[in-house]
Amino acid sequence: MERKVEPIKECGQTIMAIHDVMDLLNGKWKVSIIACLCFEKMRYSDLLREVRGISGKMLARDLKELEMNQLITRTVLNTQPVTVEYEITEYGSTLKNLTSTIAEWGLAHRKRIMDN
Repeated sequence: MERKVEPIKECGQTIMAIHDVMDLLNGKWKVSIIACLCFEKMRYSDLLREVRGISGKMLARDLKELEMNQLITRTVLNTQPVTVEYEITEYGSTLKNLTSTIAEWGLAHRKRIMDN
């Protein structure tokens, strides 16, 4: 016999899961970095240019945290000068639907606000 989860307990579990995600993706820039890397691997300088407004120090910190959480990989290429590429991991790519949904909602919201 299947037991039903009480609505209050289910809500609490949902909120805990949301807090886990928000803690992982906290800050202003991580979702944008992930969204960029879902399209293609990029060098540090490419990300700095694409994610408008982010400082180099903040980008370096966020990249390190995303790598630590296994959402991206960092590859040092044997070039002169040394080139570093960042790429979304298979695990990180599971966030692609989330970033697409956020972007779609943001575009619709912007249109709604601008049309009023």
